[in-house]
Amino acid sequence: KLGELRVEGSAPGAPPLLRELPLRLHHHAFAVKDQEANRIFMEEVLGIPLVATWCERTFRHELGREIEYCHTFYEIADGGALAFFQWHDEEAAELFKPRFHPTGAGSWHLALKATRTTFDEIQGRLEATGTPHVVIDHGYCLSLYVKTPDGLRLEFAVDALDWEAIA
Repeated sequence: KLGELRVEGSAPGAPPLLRELPLRLHHHAFAVKDQEANRIFMEEVLGIPLVATWCERTFRHELGREIEYCHTFYEIADGGALAFFQWHDEEAAELFKPRFHPTGAGSWHLALKATRTTFDEIQGRLEATGTPHVVIDHGYCLSLYVKTPDGLRLEFAVDALDWEAIA
């Protein structure tokens, strides 16, 4: 039914679910063309701090050779991170680049839970920099959607005050 959130158990006869669930999101990784443009967006527009950079050289079977790339990590409150990596190899960058729906629409996005205070601050920062964004009230949460310079759609979601009653 429209507007109703339902949670179902596993299917009859399915293998048992994990006894212990994963602890939290460690990181979500996404390829970028330009680490500096991404840093400006993450730190200066959104206000999310860069906390680590890691560069490595590794063998990639898809290419049959070693390649170099660097990860940058932006902290989220639970200790997880939004990670972005840039390939130092044109062939690898083309092979591994993200591919989005041509219209930019669709359901591929990363949603982060936020307090209303953080939501309002991010919205203010986006408005101050003229960064396009969309706010949608889904009923069970209020969502702000924005795209990174490379097209990753981020959602900042504030749960409805009565989310437990409507879940």
